[in-house]
Amino acid sequence: MQKDILNIKVIIAGRPYKMGISREKEEVIRKAADVINEEIKNYSHSYEFKDQQDLLAMIALQHAVSTLEIEREKSFREKEMEKKLQEIDDVLSTQLSI
Repeated sequence: MQKDILNIKVIIAGRPYKMGISREKEEVIRKAADVINEEIKNYSHSYEFKDQQDLLAMIALQHAVSTLEIEREKSFREKEMEKKLQEIDDVLSTQLSI
């Protein structure tokens, strides 16, 4: 199992972070680090800040809000799909009992 672990280093806000990850996750982790660094750059041009911690906090908040919104939308869609499937099941049950 240890052979599946890849040791990488990503730079976030100018600081290196070493990580042991599965090979399958390398691309997405590097892409996520790039996204964060780009957002730091964008926030630094748009907002006043004392240090990079302020920018990282705003980015963390933005991503948490996005995650919660996606989860809420997913839950809504699952409930709607369950409702529609129940309606289909009711129609089929009625038709089969005739």
